Amino acid sequence: MDHNTQKTTRKSAIKSMFSGLLAAGAGLFGISQAKAASSEESSKPITSITGKNQQGEVPLFSSVKIHDGLVYVAGKGEHGEGDITVHTNSVLDQIEEALEEAGSSMDRVLKVNVYLHDIRDYDGLNAAYRGRFGDSPPVRTTVSCHGGIPGNSLVEIDCIAAL
Repeated sequence: MDHNTQKTTRKSAIKSMFSGLLAAGAGLFGISQAKAASSEESSKPITSITGKNQQGEVPLFSSVKIHDGLVYVAGKGEHGEGDITVHTNSVLDQIEEALEEAGSSMDRVLKVNVYLHDIRDYDGLNAAYRGRFGDSPPVRTTVSCHGGIPGNSLVEIDCIAAL
């Protein structure tokens, strides 16, 4: 082995060793950051708002959960008479009330899931829905539920909003 080859091999070995040490250090740093974020997350409080008429039993679900600056509103339906316009307006009114009780508002909604009893009500839903969340509506997913919606509602909507 000549002098130049020996020098290059030693340089490569040193370079490789430092690269390995840097990668290990970065990995350890990343893991410690993840642990810090994880323990910080677990200490943040989760606030629950349960629905009315709970009669002292443990509820099946909370109407609203608040955590880390977000409000999660459970699905709201309308169980009275009326067409898709009446049901959609009622559901959106219920969501607005839940958001305001939690300290948020319709224009702070980030994500909406819409469950229709019948996809033929899609246009009627949209006519009542348009503009209810302000000028910048949330992202939305809409599906039609083959088996129907519990309580014979024509529409059920849940959402996630910022505080």
